Amino acid sequence: MSFVTPLLLQVLPMVHLLLGLLLAAWTLAFLLRIVLTWYPQVDLKQGAWPLIASPTEPVLALTRRVVAPIGGVDVTPVIWVGLISLVRELLVGQQGLLSQILMRAQMTA
Repeated sequence: MSFVTPLLLQVLPMVHLLLGLLLAAWTLAFLLRIVLTWYPQVDLKQGAWPLIASPTEPVLALTRRVVAPIGGVDVTPVIWVGLISLVRELLVGQQGLLSQILMRAQMTA
């Protein structure tokens, strides 16, 4: 593991934690957007809803250009939950890339 420098070993645990938390929060935001599709009367510009809408709407708007609603139902939040879950598992999951690098570095240190 010659590419793992001492500086990287110091920073990697924090990156691993922050990336895991960020991806988990984004997944939660998209899950809330899925629930909000059941209530179309909710105004996303009122109350606390902009906290959910602002980080998710840009990517949902782009995805809606490619994926049309199926039977009148917007499936784009479901697509993003799946994609983010996959990325999270590949990077910071138990067998994820960053997790494996951390484990091997700790074993050799």
